[in-house]
Amino acid sequence: MIEINLLPGSGKKKKSSGGGAKLDIGASFASLTEKIKDKYLASAFLFLALGGGAVGATFSMQTKQEADLNSALEVAVKDSEHYATVLRDKQRAESKRDTVLRQLNIIKSIDEDRYIWPHVLDEVSKALPPYTWLTVVNFTGSPAGVQTPVPGAPNQMPTPAPDTSKKKGKKVQTEIKKDEIRVRLLGRTVDIQALTRFMKQLEASPFLADVQLQKSELAIDEKKEVTQFTLDVTYTRPDTSLLKRVPLAVSVR
Repeated sequence: MIEINLLPGSGKKKKSSGGGAKLDIGASFASLTEKIKDKYLASAFLFLALGGGAVGATFSMQTKQEADLNSALEVAVKDSEHYATVLRDKQRAESKRDTVLRQLNIIKSIDEDRYIWPHVLDEVSKALPPYTWLTVVNFTGSPAGVQTPVPGAPNQMPTPAPDTSKKKGKKVQTEIKKDEIRVRLLGRTVDIQALTRFMKQLEASPFLADVQLQKSELAIDEKKEVTQFTLDVTYTRPDTSLLKRVPLAVSVR
């Protein structure tokens, strides 16, 4: 009996030959290679998306930082302008204060130097021992407030410092520079020990210091042998708190 299969493909499949197996392996390898290529493409898209997100986040962060910095800059500029005004006012106030202080110091220095020569003559006369006399009293330097040259004084009062209160960044010099007053005494004595006592008593004075013997030699005065000497003395300005001033009372009859 003959059976005829009228449905195509419903029969038993034939076993694949050796060549068919080889073709299936190649197709499988090609499919695997195609899958690997798709992974690389997906990874590229993934990295591109991550990079774009990072750039966007960085841009947003930098934009925020720029806004914050601009805001801080505006505040700093306003503070700078405010403090600059405060500093200018402070400098003007200090300049006025220093100008007044300089004027007060000028008045004070003139007042302190008014009695230099009475002090010098008084101290020298107190220290002068017996049988000793002076022939010349000379000096160098000028008291504060003296503008005209004094005979015998080669050094003149220095020019007052200019008022620099109007110059920016310069302070007014409030301290008043004073001349060093040097007194030269020329005298004679009949006793050499009297000269030593004279020098010690001058050193003990609060107004005199740095007593130096410049020259000492024998001389003849009215047919008598005497010792002729030359002394250099520095006038010192003592603290005004140590000085006592009393009013001068004059009795009128």
